[in-house]
Amino acid sequence: MLLTMSLARKFYDTSLALQASVYELNQATLKAAGQRIAESLAADGVLHTFGSGHSQILANEIERRAGGLVPVSSINDPADGWPEQIVGYGARLFQRYAYQYAVQAGDVVLVISNSGRNASPIEVALEAKAAGLDVVVLTSLDMSKGTSSRHVSGKKLYQLGDYVLDNGGVPGDAALDAPGFEYKVGPTSTMSGALLLNLLSMEIIENLIAMGVTPPTYVSQNADGGAAHNEALAAKYRHRIRKPI
Repeated sequence: MLLTMSLARKFYDTSLALQASVYELNQATLKAAGQRIAESLAADGVLHTFGSGHSQILANEIERRAGGLVPVSSINDPADGWPEQIVGYGARLFQRYAYQYAVQAGDVVLVISNSGRNASPIEVALEAKAAGLDVVVLTSLDMSKGTSSRHVSGKKLYQLGDYVLDNGGVPGDAALDAPGFEYKVGPTSTMSGALLLNLLSMEIIENLIAMGVTPPTYVSQNADGGAAHNEALAAKYRHRIRKPI
């Protein structure tokens, strides 16, 4: 009797293989971006993050996390990505955020978009570069290179990155064929994106230690002394990050 592998098992196997591939594919870029961000943080800079729509999950992934860096701040989209194709919206988001949180030349911004074609993430990257920030991009290169830009510049997000991380995803994000069903299922961008962001955090922390700088990291609020530790660190960045403790 022929046993059919379940979709869950296929997704598990596909995901494990993708995680290993993504790690190998991005090692050099992770090291280079980690060094650049560490230098920025050592000079009292902040790592700003932006993702529109579903990518907003990843923009929040390394913000305000136990074991993660304090000077990380997400650029919030109150519309949850619905206007991401509207030209001008992303530029206004960045401009408002930059005024509120004293964005400085020398900071770094991490912009996340699986397709890399919509206006909002492209405009955040353009505005950040104009303000003197380096841009780290997290995208699916395979998907992005196979689509057209939805921005008047004709640019796609990866073309604006000083450092480009590839989540290794397939066009459309969904990775599996489901027998008896017309459409692919099993999106992978959040899983591989979260891995890349945490790998990047480890590179930053390792570089800070090598530079003789104590990494400003949160500890669990539920650990004894954790709240006091976090409050003391967050006070330094009170007006520079969106979610201070």
